[in-house]
Amino acid sequence: MDFQRFRIAPGDRVLDMGCGAGRHAFELYRRGAHVVAFDQDAGELSGVEKMFGAMRLEGEVPAEASAETVQGDALDLPFPDDHFDAIVASEVLEHIPDDMRAMRELLRVLKPGGKLAVTVPSWLPERVCWALSEDYHTAPGGHVRIYTRAELEAKLKSIGFRVGGHHHAHGLHAPYWWIKCAVGVNDDANPLAKAYHRLLVWDIMKRPRATRLAERALNPLIGKSVVVYFAKPAAPGTAADPARETADAG
Repeated sequence: MDFQRFRIAPGDRVLDMGCGAGRHAFELYRRGAHVVAFDQDAGELSGVEKMFGAMRLEGEVPAEASAETVQGDALDLPFPDDHFDAIVASEVLEHIPDDMRAMRELLRVLKPGGKLAVTVPSWLPERVCWALSEDYHTAPGGHVRIYTRAELEAKLKSIGFRVGGHHHAHGLHAPYWWIKCAVGVNDDANPLAKAYHRLLVWDIMKRPRATRLAERALNPLIGKSVVVYFAKPAAPGTAADPARETADAG
């Protein structure tokens, strides 16, 4: 996600729906939000909770920020209506058979004028993965659909969201998953897959200029994820329009 487009202010109440290992939840916490990391997987949430605690102990977060984990079902979010200022749903909707119901739940718990950022696998890189490996998309809990950006936007618009900007991300990651699919998605010992994984870890840790430029060039072509920004229309009589602000920023 691009936090220049998806601006989070200290004190915002933010839901990371389908948080997984917590990557976005941690960044939201650092930015001073009141974060709820939500997932079905108790094991993942345990790790996220431990990291929240470590971040507090190390002084990585503002004193007024807060973070908690909640386990539950994306089809029945345990939160009241109009509760969150912003929601992140990253790499989760492609796992949910009844994605429209999950989208309606996101609309329900988001405040009028609130912002939503959704990421899903991009169509072309995902299509290659499905073609190379049946195991990639038939494993329990795996991907059940391949979105086009047009489909994702149309579904969320149909229930009331406004569409803002979009961009692609992780252009260097797509070849890694193609390698994994070609040699076996569970074969972590494959020399080529291991070597490429080391490259990705090095890139994440060091962020050298050469790979940053390479990824920027690759993102529009083979970015592994597409990121789309949405907003819930503001209540009548208010001036806020995050969808328009996001589109202008993009």
